[in-house]
Amino acid sequence: MTNSNQYNVAVVGVTGAVGQRIIEMLEQVDFPVNQLIPLASKRSVGKTVDFKGESIEIKEALPEQFDDVDIAFFSAGGSVSKQLAPEAVERGAVVIDNTSAYRMDEQVPLVVPEVNEQDILNHQGIIANPNCSTIQMVAALEPIRQKYGMKRIIVSTYQSVSGSGNQAMDELTHQSQAMLNNEEVFAEVLPVKSEKKHFPIAFNALPQIDTFDENHYTLEEMKMVNETKKIMHDDELQVSATCVRLPFYYSHAESVYVEIDHDNISIDQFQGALKGAPGVVLQDDVHHQIYPTPLSAEGKTDVFVGRIRKDLDVSNGFHLWVVSDNLLKGAAWNSVQIAQSYIKLAK
Repeated sequence: MTNSNQYNVAVVGVTGAVGQRIIEMLEQVDFPVNQLIPLASKRSVGKTVDFKGESIEIKEALPEQFDDVDIAFFSAGGSVSKQLAPEAVERGAVVIDNTSAYRMDEQVPLVVPEVNEQDILNHQGIIANPNCSTIQMVAALEPIRQKYGMKRIIVSTYQSVSGSGNQAMDELTHQSQAMLNNEEVFAEVLPVKSEKKHFPIAFNALPQIDTFDENHYTLEEMKMVNETKKIMHDDELQVSATCVRLPFYYSHAESVYVEIDHDNISIDQFQGALKGAPGVVLQDDVHHQIYPTPLSAEGKTDVFVGRIRKDLDVSNGFHLWVVSDNLLKGAAWNSVQIAQSYIKLAK
């Protein structure tokens, strides 16, 4: 770090979809970067990234690259984070990790700045970025929880293929073209590349994101359950999730049912708790067909909420529809927000 207002910033996994967007977000918000160090695997060495009008050469992600780094964003897979994040911390960097490697580590804060920014103060070198689906849900629900309390959450997700990476997006394109041309369809990536069986995503819905746990929930579903409780500091909160992959490219949507601690709360009161909430945009006017969609949320950093309804049978139950760009608020933008909060709180 050259002075107290400028930071040497490394981005690990800079060639991936999230890594690219971290670079874009750093430039867009004019993050105080003294030097940008783009890092990736050996096969990307020699390629370049553009940042603030400068073409910067990508270097191999090795421990010595973190010498003199102040903030290191990791988005290259859990195994890379496990291997290199401690090396970065040992050399003085604060790591903001966008993988699942450290999310449930008791020594690592799991942060959505609109919800639990102060947890950053407890970091010991690593701050974890939550799962994309968890981020948008807790950002939307926290204003409600703060005002009315919360007992239970049941969420069903409608997740885009970009959540599985560039290969999944390519597979959706190729399968769609093949189906429209009445050609043979090949599936090699989804629902999980490492699984033995694969299914077409084009014109389909896959009720499996990540592998299955022994309790018959997928790991993605358990991430939402466990991460929500950790972020909200409430082990008694009842959370259940069903996660589904759908054939569109960007943004995740969620149908969320919540039970609050108060009876006889009106839709207007529920909406009122969300109006002006940080990072949340209310788009809820059924009389004019106003509600968020994955396409309308694409490329935006906010979390959008609509379709708010009282449950017909449960007096303290509400339903809502939550949409956000999974690569921005669900990953890159939340990571950059964590870095901004870290700088603010460190002063």
